[in-house]
Amino acid sequence: MNRRRCAAAAITLVCGLTALTVPTTAYAAPKPPHSSDTSGSSGSNKAPSSKKSLEEVRKEIDDLYRKAGAATDAYNLAKEQSEKQSSQIVELAKSIVKGQARIDQLKTQAGAEARAQYRDAGLPPAAQLMLSGNPDNFLDGADRLRAGQQAQKNLLAEMDRTQQDLKTYTQDASDQWQKLESNRKKQAKTKKDIDQKISAAKKLESSLAKKERERLRKLEDEQQYKAQTAWLSSGILKEINNKASAQGKKAVQFATAQIGKPYKWGAVGPQSFDCSGLTSQAWAAAGHPIPRTSQEQWKQLQHVDVKDMRPGDLIIYFSDATHVGMYIGDGAMINAPRPGRDITIGGAGSMPILGVVRPDK
Repeated sequence: MNRRRCAAAAITLVCGLTALTVPTTAYAAPKPPHSSDTSGSSGSNKAPSSKKSLEEVRKEIDDLYRKAGAATDAYNLAKEQSEKQSSQIVELAKSIVKGQARIDQLKTQAGAEARAQYRDAGLPPAAQLMLSGNPDNFLDGADRLRAGQQAQKNLLAEMDRTQQDLKTYTQDASDQWQKLESNRKKQAKTKKDIDQKISAAKKLESSLAKKERERLRKLEDEQQYKAQTAWLSSGILKEINNKASAQGKKAVQFATAQIGKPYKWGAVGPQSFDCSGLTSQAWAAAGHPIPRTSQEQWKQLQHVDVKDMRPGDLIIYFSDATHVGMYIGDGAMINAPRPGRDITIGGAGSMPILGVVRPDK
């Protein structure tokens, strides 16, 4: 029965799883939009459908996408964990099958020994020696007896260890399966949350008239321009003059080749990427795999001062580490901004910088 249960568990587990060129021109802040484009005495900067100012609408949309970005990071991490758990379950299932096969082999061996004893009239080996009446045979047989007893002892010990291992493998597989199911539920919930926030942001933006949407885009550019200008005004660019490593150049080359491709949450290429999907794939292409999400990149990779960063380093944005871009030199970075936007070059200081991490030492 134990054999059937273990084999059934292994089959169930297996079946369940079938489920740099760096720009040489220094990056300048973009030309700010004309103030007349974003304000006016006629009140045209209002969104008629919501009675909010265009700046309020911009902030609301930005907040929705920021929250969607945070949820995307959680989704990507859960997905990565699920993939690892699936792999672990497969390996555990293989171990269960091997362990059961070994137990069967040991049982066969033990059975052979039992049948041999039966053929000798059921007498224990020691009794057979005593009845042989030949001293030489007795001494030779005693040596064989000791060796046989030790072999039998080893056989029973190995069978016990294998049965314990099999029990452990089965329990581990059950635990991993429960974690996998929990992560799958978490993914489904997070995906729903992401979809809702992105849909709300798109709905809010689509409620604006065409001219208002154009001004909204200019407001976004203006906000980034102000942040980048303030960052450059600090004189930080005078301190950042490190050259890219060999792997850093390869990572930058990969990232620049993706410019113009659309952002898509959860995507890792080749046709679309999210922010950390772009950076993780760029470094994988450079031969140096890194964590999948921006939060894990911030947690696990080496931190460096902003003034010490070099092309290929990753700039982590916002206090919750929910956005990442790749520094390419001259005050610029490449990033996949958000849904509805394409991979592009932007100012390294165009968003609040949490810090910089370096994938290679």
